[in-house]
Amino acid sequence: MNPLRRGGLLLHPTSLPGRFGIGDLGPEASRWVQAVAESGLSLWQVLPLGPTGFGDSPYQCFSAFGGNPLLVSPERLREDGLLTAADLDSTPAFPLSHVDFGPVIAFKSALLDRAFERFESSPPAALRGAFEAFGEAQDHWLDDYALFAALKREYGGYAWTRWAPELARREPAALAVARARLARELRSERFRQFAFFRQWSRLREEARAAGVAIVGDVPIFVAHDSADVWAHPELFHLDAQLQPSIVAGVPPDYFSATGQRWGNPLYRWDVLEARGYDWWVERLRAVLELVDLVRLDHFRGFDTYWEVPADSATAEHGRWVAGPGDDFFRAMRDALGGLPLIAEDLGDVRPEVLELRDRWGLPGMTVLQFGFEADDHEFAPHRHVPQRVVYTGTHDNDTTRGWFAAAEESTRDRLRRYLATDAHDVAWDLIREAFRSVATTAIVPLQDVLDLGAEARMNLPGRPAGNWTWRFTADRFGAAPRERLRELASLYGRRAVDAGASSDLSSRRAG
Repeated sequence: MNPLRRGGLLLHPTSLPGRFGIGDLGPEASRWVQAVAESGLSLWQVLPLGPTGFGDSPYQCFSAFGGNPLLVSPERLREDGLLTAADLDSTPAFPLSHVDFGPVIAFKSALLDRAFERFESSPPAALRGAFEAFGEAQDHWLDDYALFAALKREYGGYAWTRWAPELARREPAALAVARARLARELRSERFRQFAFFRQWSRLREEARAAGVAIVGDVPIFVAHDSADVWAHPELFHLDAQLQPSIVAGVPPDYFSATGQRWGNPLYRWDVLEARGYDWWVERLRAVLELVDLVRLDHFRGFDTYWEVPADSATAEHGRWVAGPGDDFFRAMRDALGGLPLIAEDLGDVRPEVLELRDRWGLPGMTVLQFGFEADDHEFAPHRHVPQRVVYTGTHDNDTTRGWFAAAEESTRDRLRRYLATDAHDVAWDLIREAFRSVATTAIVPLQDVLDLGAEARMNLPGRPAGNWTWRFTADRFGAAPRERLRELASLYGRRAVDAGASSDLSSRRAG
């Protein structure tokens, strides 16, 4: 039997349309799921869904387990009786084309506080029971996160290492006093998480009913200023002041001439190994409650990772250190019953990385934009193999139109000759090539479907601000682009299927 061929779209929920300043999990998200299905596609890929911090990056979250309260829909809260029409009528005139995070955070926080006040004063009986059940089911991370978030508010947003030393070091007596003092704030934080998970669960059920599987994203590293590091400092390389002693990054590559100094603390893999990688098991188990498949970001780091001295300003000076390798994936498979993962294997990888990927039956990633930078490039369409996920570009690339406009003439010439096109419709030239590929799965950023230029780029790696803001308006993704996608999905056999078949993307019997 031929492997299942599938097609999908890449879009983070923050980019969805709507009048509340940022995309959310409300009616527009429901309409989006239906639009994916109407396009003949069966996959929706998102970025990490956690609560974002400084820089608004979904790859630098305050929790590896929590959800982003900014994604909570005011309209769904109104349906639950926790907001009123008057509350929604006071919405400012936010821009529709991008997220202005500062004003949005202030607005959304005030709305969530108002919803919590109503929940506390007169909660619907069904919500009260669901809230208590949620707290019990998520107690392995929720208590620590709620206290972290409440203390962070109390300390004006400062990193946990700048709190009172007894709190930073989690002395039991100090934590008990803080929990008593901040009891209401803790419930408020738990409510925000409850609202996110409740709305996401509804959306995921709608996706399943529409035959759309959701592809999530797990960054290999977590932010230093996070509940994860605060609650589990023994799992990370920290110095006596609880600051990272070494940090994560990548050396210079085609994304950045000086490499990328991410700054995340590095794991003490020896400690994790001795504990059966329990924290990682819980982390993947948690995300697989939200999505059907997981893109494992920076897969290379499980083979070898780039260790940068914490006092280094760039990532140019570091060293490769052995990661957990096969032992990690064996533990994940045994604990989770399979490996529904996609390996993000981009960048300068050594053969051992690809061997690790293939031993565990994980599909890797192929980016078409890179495939025209040289003759017979490894990402050129004639080099594709079925066990891959092919993209025109990802959230880290420019849009295809923006990339083509800025590319070397030799690259543009190679693309035109290779695809036998004049490239006047270059984004759709690459979409067609992705759908035509022998790669089992093809996923396309919505920006390419909408034929947008560099102004719609989601992220420029290494740029500290100005990322993650792009949004589209509902009228842009209308009948014409949907029909165009549906035709390609039909023509190249990327038929829509039930979301329950999502595990076919990766082997559950690997290793």
